[in-house]
Amino acid sequence: MEENLCHHRKNHRGKKDIELINNRLNRIDGQIKGIKKMINEDIYCNDVLIQLKSVEKAIKNLSNIILEDHLYSCISNDLENGNLDSIDEIISLFKRYNK
Repeated sequence: MEENLCHHRKNHRGKKDIELINNRLNRIDGQIKGIKKMINEDIYCNDVLIQLKSVEKAIKNLSNIILEDHLYSCISNDLENGNLDSIDEIISLFKRYNK
């Protein structure tokens, strides 16, 4: 298993994880481009708002995937190695994340 460098603000994601994240980001990018097109074509506001909510949900889902990975890999590894500073890090993250 690779050395976990999460505590040093670097993460080693596998190719599969990177591909999953990039696919989701590409989908979000496509949604944003679609919304820009809708604005340029004067599409009805309700339809634009529905698409914006869809993007918001997609970003939230991706954030949850990355957060879950962070908790199961970086934070878990740090706690197993006695690094309790990770508790402060995750508390700070949740405070910023939930603003």
